[in-house]
Amino acid sequence: MDREKIRSIRAETPGCRNVIHFNNAGAALMARPVIEAVEAYQRDEIMLGGYEAAAKNSDALLRPKHAAAELVNCAPEDIAIVENATRAWQHAFYAIAQTMRPGDRILTANAEYASNYIAFLQIAQTHSVGIDVVPNTQTGELDTEKLGQMVDERTKLIAVTHVPTNGGLVNPAVEIGKIATQAQVPYLLDACQSVGQLEIDVEEIQCDFLSTTGRKWLRAPRGTGFLYARPSAIEKFLPAILDDHGAHWVSDNGYALLSGASRFETFENNLAAKAGLGAALDYALSLGMSEISTRVEQLATDFRQALAAIPGVRLHDIGARKCGIVTFTLDGVPADDIRAHMSARNINAWVSRTKSTRLDMVGRGLEAIIRASVHYYNDHDEIERFCAELATIKPG
Repeated sequence: MDREKIRSIRAETPGCRNVIHFNNAGAALMARPVIEAVEAYQRDEIMLGGYEAAAKNSDALLRPKHAAAELVNCAPEDIAIVENATRAWQHAFYAIAQTMRPGDRILTANAEYASNYIAFLQIAQTHSVGIDVVPNTQTGELDTEKLGQMVDERTKLIAVTHVPTNGGLVNPAVEIGKIATQAQVPYLLDACQSVGQLEIDVEEIQCDFLSTTGRKWLRAPRGTGFLYARPSAIEKFLPAILDDHGAHWVSDNGYALLSGASRFETFENNLAAKAGLGAALDYALSLGMSEISTRVEQLATDFRQALAAIPGVRLHDIGARKCGIVTFTLDGVPADDIRAHMSARNINAWVSRTKSTRLDMVGRGLEAIIRASVHYYNDHDEIERFCAELATIKPG
């Protein structure tokens, strides 16, 4: 992206005038077309009524499914629009978990996110299922050679977070998919930190399910997300939760599931936010994921180099390939103090803690680290401002 394009994008992002936003891994700043889509839909709900607004905006409410399919390279019928990444992931996981029996195994990564691992633990306790963590390579990502060795006839799921919430890491999703496909083991990819910052192709990845959120790298409103479900997985793994949106009550004692991934949807959700999700997906598609990914990775690389030049800064990013999540500590200064210092100066960052990725954080001896995540609308002046402010903080 050239400078003129970045200036245009920043002009279309009202939040850029108020804050330096390096918390895109939490929730990114929305672009003007997204804001306008939400506001227009909300006005219709206020003036016309909820059901009437939905009828008027039916095309806008269908758009997220089609735009998401274009973004990840699948058919619209393979996409379920849901409330958030957690709900998307849970729909897939608990559908698979229903088929598990005592002695079955789940294989996962060392940097798996807490919500996912808690679900593993629940099924381990209720179904007597084993959880096995695949070791990392020396550079920090999941070791696919070890994964291949660990898969056996008892393996009923490979579930991996593509980009963990901390550490800059990008797990080798495509290589994992090849192993899962060859072994005929279901593959669930948590992509809530990768969709919108990296190019994602579900045909290349070969996952059975992929979950993501709208609020992070897609720059959509909170309370939005989607689930990709491969047609073969849709037929094999039935939803654990149904309502009269995902199925029809066809007789006193019978119901019929909807075809496609829509069976994983439920009726009630925030339709104004859903309209915003469609606008956000279109915005990303208009820019092109190749350009977005290239800029995010370059900004993150430049950010790490600038941070490394500050005395006392210790970078904590791992992985052969690194993404837009940049993590560090400053000797003698608690992470919460750094975040507070920055917040007082209208600079947003976040603190990643042990509770989010316990196995990874404990294994690396970390308790709390600053997570500063860049997006394509950030610029080098903001990086320089961040680093200049960081350099003024003294241990105390």
